[in-house]
Amino acid sequence: MREYSKVKISHKLDIRSAVKSINETGIGFAVIVDDDDLVVGILTDGDFRRAVLKGLDLNDNVLKITNRDFRSLQSGFSQEEAICLLKSGNFTFLPVIQDGRLIGILSENDLQQPEIGALNKKLQSEVVIMAGGKGTRMEPFTKILPKPLIPIGDRTMLEVIMDEYAKYGIKDFHISVCHKAKMIKAYFEYIENGYNIHYINEDSPRGTCGALKLAEGKFNGPFFVSNCDIIIKSDYSKIFEYHQSQDFMLTIVTSIQHMVIPYGVCELNDVGGLSRINEKPKFDYLINTGMYVLNPEVLQYIPTDTFFDITDLIKKLLDLNLKVGVYPVPEQSYVDVGQWAEYKKAINILTV
Repeated sequence: MREYSKVKISHKLDIRSAVKSINETGIGFAVIVDDDDLVVGILTDGDFRRAVLKGLDLNDNVLKITNRDFRSLQSGFSQEEAICLLKSGNFTFLPVIQDGRLIGILSENDLQQPEIGALNKKLQSEVVIMAGGKGTRMEPFTKILPKPLIPIGDRTMLEVIMDEYAKYGIKDFHISVCHKAKMIKAYFEYIENGYNIHYINEDSPRGTCGALKLAEGKFNGPFFVSNCDIIIKSDYSKIFEYHQSQDFMLTIVTSIQHMVIPYGVCELNDVGGLSRINEKPKFDYLINTGMYVLNPEVLQYIPTDTFFDITDLIKKLLDLNLKVGVYPVPEQSYVDVGQWAEYKKAINILTV
């Protein structure tokens, strides 16, 4: 069984701190314990997502969203019992409890049964990566090298993105190219990566969806769309399944971003006088990460030969009363490598 000390978190934490701990565990959940080290419940990334969609305050106590009715193994379990429980809920990890206290975390690998969870993560889907932009936020580097080929460790941005999807069995990638397209194509002709790469050739910038229109008719089911400068460290199979289960036409992957205004903010009363000074106020916003899941039929709503961004498509779908979903991921799960201020942080995260 794997080390479990980092999986335990205090029942006194707020939701934001607890979610950060989930990311650090690497197993998608944390075990909440009380002052006597007794297990109170667990918190999963799904619990976090539901809390965000309900509009809960992330400063609230974690017990407000703690799952107290969870699956676990008791000490002395048999291998047959463990395999059965892992399969029953498509679990990859399970907490092991003795006398109310956590004594271990069991994984499918401990039982030499890698097929239990691995097969559940395979997705029958394809990915469109938008790589046609000029990358002005990364100048002067992008004056010479196209942004999709900027290195992160010993891989390019594009390869890092594709490798994330490949973990779920996805091998087919459609890359939209325009700026320095020949360099991008030449690079992937030179290396061997086992992916099926198709190019969407833009003769001029068309916006996110203008490029997608050129790929109309190539998809048989829901597919992913990603900017070429963002990495989402989350379970893509859960994102995909959420999109399908809710019958959304388009799902936006979003991220909670915590903002602090570094000044005292003056709040006024009705007559223009000072009501109070709010010192360094903090806010949480749900931002668009640049990753989406789309149904093929939404492409019919994109005009031909017109600059059209994905925000234009989303507005059009909403105007038609078609379902658009939101899938929140924690702040730490969103890595933006498209600006210098974040690039160094991204290297530290993605190359460890």
